[in-house]
Amino acid sequence: MATLIRAAGGVVWRPAGDGVEICLVHRERYDDWSLPKGKLEAGEHPLAAAVREVSEETGVAAVPQVRLPGVRYTVREGFPKTVDYWSMRYVSDDPRLVAESDEVNAIRWLPVDEASRLLSYSHDIQVVRDFAALPPVTAVCGLARHAHAGKRGNWSGPDTARPLDKAGRAQATELAALLALVRPAHLVSATPRRCVQTLEPLAEALDLPIVADSALDEPKPGQDPQEKALAAAGRLTELAAAGADFVACSQGKVMPGALARLLGTEAVDDYRTPKGGGWLLAFSGERAVAADRL
Repeated sequence: MATLIRAAGGVVWRPAGDGVEICLVHRERYDDWSLPKGKLEAGEHPLAAAVREVSEETGVAAVPQVRLPGVRYTVREGFPKTVDYWSMRYVSDDPRLVAESDEVNAIRWLPVDEASRLLSYSHDIQVVRDFAALPPVTAVCGLARHAHAGKRGNWSGPDTARPLDKAGRAQATELAALLALVRPAHLVSATPRRCVQTLEPLAEALDLPIVADSALDEPKPGQDPQEKALAAAGRLTELAAAGADFVACSQGKVMPGALARLLGTEAVDDYRTPKGGGWLLAFSGERAVAADRL
């Protein structure tokens, strides 16, 4: 059985006049125009690979926003290949991100229609169409559930003071690398110690403070879970409406209901999140338009 090749990339966009333009790359070896993408490294998360490959092939720093439908095709050597794509907002031409690809010899920024006509492959054209169908994304939230903190019954102090355990600290470090891709301007956490500690590696890496916010806390005994879900959803909406990308950490008993409210669905179980897991949330103004598991 042929080995499956896994790759990731992005539709990188920037404002241009009354619309947007997207970035295409030219590969000298194949004499084709395509979307920037590349193979995953061993153990690499697809989202991290997408951001890395975009930077290496274009020299552009970009923030991932919405996961687009992936594609599957057979490469010229006969191997099956899958590519995960994200829409990405252009941040800057970063001089530290000198294009490292030995395949790309030119890039072009073009309006969506012109880009679609220049692209060499139908699967890339479809990805661009999927991108063009998205509403304008004005803010992104990396939403995490706190990392592992042992068992409540094994902790003798107040539950709000229960800290991360060894596994949780490792999870928090791994999460930091992924959440940093959002390039957050703000870090917000539920008030329990384990939630704040989950964001500490990210806060240290980015030199940002962590703001504790009880709106993201799970319900206390006697509190209405639906009211807490509504409060958490409302707080995330307020933060997104400010127009800056941010990261938030919450708890397992409030996140599913909050996400379901944000996305306008009753399928609460679809948003259950393991400890140390998370979501990439995209907002258009005050409306959540996508939620993709990290």
